[in-house]
Amino acid sequence: MIPVILSGGSGSRLWPLSRKLYPKQFLALAGKHTLFQQTLQRLGFEGVERPIIVCNQEHRFIINEQLNAIGVSAQGMLIEPFGRNTAPAVALAALKVLAEDRDELLLVLPADHLISDQAALRQALEVARAAADEGEMVLFGIPAERPETGFGYIKAARCEDHDALIPGAYRVEQFVEKPDISRASEFVRSGGYYWNSGMFLFRASRYLDELRNYAPDIYDTCVLALERSHVEHEAMEIDAKTFECCPDNSIDYAVMEHTSRACVVPLSAGWSDVGCWSSLWDVDAKDSNGNVLKGDVLVENSHNCYVHGNSKLVTLLGMEDVVVVETKDAVMIARKDCVQDVKKLVAALDSAGRQETHSHCQVYRPWGGYDSIDAGSRHQVKHLTVKPGAQLSLQMHRHRAEHWVVVSGTAMVTCDDKTFLLTENQSTYIPIASVHRLANPGKIPLEVIEVQSGSYLGEDDIERFEDVYGRSIHAEP
Repeated sequence: MIPVILSGGSGSRLWPLSRKLYPKQFLALAGKHTLFQQTLQRLGFEGVERPIIVCNQEHRFIINEQLNAIGVSAQGMLIEPFGRNTAPAVALAALKVLAEDRDELLLVLPADHLISDQAALRQALEVARAAADEGEMVLFGIPAERPETGFGYIKAARCEDHDALIPGAYRVEQFVEKPDISRASEFVRSGGYYWNSGMFLFRASRYLDELRNYAPDIYDTCVLALERSHVEHEAMEIDAKTFECCPDNSIDYAVMEHTSRACVVPLSAGWSDVGCWSSLWDVDAKDSNGNVLKGDVLVENSHNCYVHGNSKLVTLLGMEDVVVVETKDAVMIARKDCVQDVKKLVAALDSAGRQETHSHCQVYRPWGGYDSIDAGSRHQVKHLTVKPGAQLSLQMHRHRAEHWVVVSGTAMVTCDDKTFLLTENQSTYIPIASVHRLANPGKIPLEVIEVQSGSYLGEDDIERFEDVYGRSIHAEP
């Protein structure tokens, strides 16, 4: 059994903590490890192989860092140039496995879910394995114990209404779109309905056969995209020009709603998709007034609230059933019953061209990262941290100059034809259009204050000449 970890989501309903460049799966929202790391850690069962991870280019280095932090290695990484939903992502993984002459069971898992009961998960996996070995396409269903309008539903056929499957697995009778509250309540009352978890188990060849039958355009495009892809070590960069032609579709729409082999295995294991702020309130420890408090937070006469402070003191007085999330550059306040619509705020911010949905003030890079301290129309100040032995790309800017001041550590600076060392409290000036690089040759992190000045300070004003991380010429620093 090979886990296929789908890690391309943006988690817009958990804005402002979740951003496109650092979405929710890479955040430690419930526990000391991130959701991505917890997904991998819960798979330590016999017969479960190292995972295949499907992600996008912007996240590959974050994934490598988080894998290393928990001592897990992937057997492959499929890097999509852009998202095309789950059906193509899983097709790429299945094609990769078959190309290696292995027709294994694929356990498809989103990277951003919580599961608290390992024993129940193991039991459900064993039932699902038996069904998948018989050629079934298994979907894990969460018993619908309360009406939820944010989930799709699955109706399972009653035992007496279908031929016997594996004990504990039931034929899917109907897929239901996200219902309104009245319909969701009826589903709960009638029983036999499950929330669609987005978790699947099937054999690679079975999935591809069904995909070829019901969505041949996706199948054909993925075959061609994989053939034209570039492989470096265990990472496969999917060919962008081919993949751009691939339809955007989910496993559910492309295959599961059409196949006659779909079955559901109930999973009662403390599951949460952490899909919105109220989901986190549901699973987190609460004080005596039902409040979940994170960070430097003080509340008075407030009940059933979720308050998450990050960079400053947050206080609440006389509030009930609200969510307050504070970051360095944004504050989001909402009633708990409205948090499914946070994505509408994100869409409005995107339409306005705001950067607060794209990245945090603290931005991760494979060489380290930077924190945006101050910005104006013709200046910007950043705090750079470069990991020991790491270096930025050899690059040039056409519209800005830079001043570097070393706060701690040792910097190796390349500026045109000169290379020299700077230590604490020393500084240098990088003129416009100079070819330059910053590196850390030392054993401790290098910290630098960078002051940019010029007519244009956008992150796309970068022309790369060399990069040890294989990044494109025009992109992030």
